[in-house]
Amino acid sequence: MAKTGLNIERLQGKIKSAWLSQMNNENGEDYLDKMSRSLAKAIVEEISELIVEVPAGIKVNTTGGAGQTIEIKIADLR
Repeated sequence: MAKTGLNIERLQGKIKSAWLSQMNNENGEDYLDKMSRSLAKAIVEEISELIVEVPAGIKVNTTGGAGQTIEIKIADLR
């Protein structure tokens, strides 16, 4: 599985798209609502693309008790 991280260019593209889609919106409240929604959505989508690799030996607590990882695992946040 390939590692994926936060991608500045992809997020920047989504932010630019959000700005461009509202450039002609003269209703201040509507503009703020739509822009904040678009930006929040872009950020959540970008975070959802994140994959975290946890190395072996990391101490963890779970609902089943305490312990440590015994091998490298990938946490896919999607």
